[in-house]
Amino acid sequence: MRLKIQHGIFVVLLLLLFTLLSYFAFETRQQWDISQNGRNTLSQTSIDILRKMNDPIQIIAYATEKHAQYGDVRDIIYGFVQLYQRIKSDLSLTFIDPVEQPHLAKDAGVKVNGEMVIYYQQKQAHLTTINEQAFTQALMRLARPEERLIMALSGHGERSLDGNANYDLGNFGRQLSVNGFISQPLNLALVPNIPSNADVLLIASPQIDLMPGEVDKLLHYIDGGGNLLWLVDQESLRGLLPLTEKLRLVLTPGVVVDPQAEQLKAPVTFALGAIYGQHEITRYFNYITVFPFARQIAFSENDEWRVVPLVDVAPNGWVESGSLDGAISFDQDEDVAGPVTIAVALTRQFDYREQRIIVAGSGHFLANTYLGNGNNLDFGINMVNWLTGDEDLVSIQPRATVDNQLVFSKTVLSAIVIVFLFILPGSFLLSGYVIRWRRKRNL
Repeated sequence: MRLKIQHGIFVVLLLLLFTLLSYFAFETRQQWDISQNGRNTLSQTSIDILRKMNDPIQIIAYATEKHAQYGDVRDIIYGFVQLYQRIKSDLSLTFIDPVEQPHLAKDAGVKVNGEMVIYYQQKQAHLTTINEQAFTQALMRLARPEERLIMALSGHGERSLDGNANYDLGNFGRQLSVNGFISQPLNLALVPNIPSNADVLLIASPQIDLMPGEVDKLLHYIDGGGNLLWLVDQESLRGLLPLTEKLRLVLTPGVVVDPQAEQLKAPVTFALGAIYGQHEITRYFNYITVFPFARQIAFSENDEWRVVPLVDVAPNGWVESGSLDGAISFDQDEDVAGPVTIAVALTRQFDYREQRIIVAGSGHFLANTYLGNGNNLDFGINMVNWLTGDEDLVSIQPRATVDNQLVFSKTVLSAIVIVFLFILPGSFLLSGYVIRWRRKRNL
């Protein structure tokens, strides 16, 4: 009887164990992504954006069941969207065949087979590219409460947000557009005042002096609580000295020299940003930025502005006040020893809101030539997000998709054919023959 009771208890416990294991297996999901660049797993940026979008997201994909080039497009879209549905359960996906229902595709403005229309809070975005970077950037545009307007000062040879020259900021401007920003040039000689609907004013390295009347309009804009992004190079301030006085800043002449850059095979005039202050822009930002030909921005505590250093560079370097031609060395009497602050954020309370200003001692770091160095793009987008009051969207930009095609040369393909079609089968046949021969010999 005791043996039967023990067996019964054992069976009950075994069934209970299986039940618990089944429950935990059903409730817990674990996966490992071993693909290149983790392309089957969402980046933390995408996950953060999804968690900030509280309302449901609806996706309508206009795709045929078969595509001449890509095969089953719907299966590709479904597998891709599933990555997002694992994080956000109220993200829905619906398919419409544009061939069978062309009127629906026309009404939605769909032009490409496989195009997706994303709906969120009575806003929509069209997407024709199936990758994480494009999809998450579309979500970021939809998550933004409204489009933000950036007024870029023009008329003095400034870096242009839509220019393609190496000096310009065209690539950065296009990324701003992708993230839901609108930019317009602003010539102070043609307008009485800076428009009040501007979310941010951009001053990007003017090449000729501003007229006193233009400077007065800028100071009036600051006095009125306007937000500002000022990119300053090592050249003359071009008549903007009163602006530095208004902000209580001192822009030290000279160029930052960073010996650590030389160790990384970069010019010593490329200051490497790796020391960041405690700020919303730099939270969770642990990446290197590159600031070519940067200048120091000195500040002191005052009652009007709260100043936070954003980037310190060259802990073993200095601010070179002399010529950059020939050998460069530290002069204790003339140069300023590092670390050097090259970007600051200023805030003050103005009419029940916070006025925000950023001054960066390098306009080159966002220029077309240098934007791809380090994480300059991420840092620039974070700055603009913070200036426009969208600090919830401050994050690392979603990673680009890495090519997932495996291409072999003819030599490698020939080696694979020889190994797998001749050597391996031949070795198996030879080993089988040897084993059979030994068995016969033993008999």
